[in-house]
Amino acid sequence: MTGDTERQLVSLAAICPEPLAVRLRGKTTAQIVDTCIRWRPAGNTSITGVAEAMRSLARRIRALRAEAEGHQQRIKDLVKQWRPDLLELVGVGPIVAATVLVVWSHPGRIRSEAAFAMLAGVAPIPASSGMTNRHRLNRRGDRHLNCAIHIVALQRQRRDTATKAYFERRRSEGKTDREIRRCLKRYIARELYRVLESGLDKQ
Repeated sequence: MTGDTERQLVSLAAICPEPLAVRLRGKTTAQIVDTCIRWRPAGNTSITGVAEAMRSLARRIRALRAEAEGHQQRIKDLVKQWRPDLLELVGVGPIVAATVLVVWSHPGRIRSEAAFAMLAGVAPIPASSGMTNRHRLNRRGDRHLNCAIHIVALQRQRRDTATKAYFERRRSEGKTDREIRRCLKRYIARELYRVLESGLDKQ
């Protein structure tokens, strides 16, 4: 919801009257929000009406952000109490950890890491033809879990040295980034499942 409201404000910033637009031009979304919140429109003109609408949207964005941060902190506290070991994994934050825990639920629900990968929709589906050996994207499974694993993969690709090296090595083998990320997501699913299951012995 915050993203939708931010897009509305940015769209207004692009088409609002010039006296307002000139004060927003070249600013980031966060800067636009901060600027609009400080506006004190007066009078009864069309420009005043637009300014009031933009200030209202900016205030709504700030309130939604504060609410989201509060929820995230509570989720983080719950994850730390239940399974803090998940937060030690590279790229796994409180929202991703909570998503994984909700899907995994309890020991014994998912019989193997292969089943977990299939549930996450990251188990590659063979799509070979003739002499070509390849796999295609699996669009099945729990899409929330798939999204969580995708976020971990992106975070590792951007920030993790070992993952960057892995990408470079696989690129040298002729693999595309999409194919490499598909393999990485399968590895992440395996890692998550093993931590989920082995972590029970530590509690």
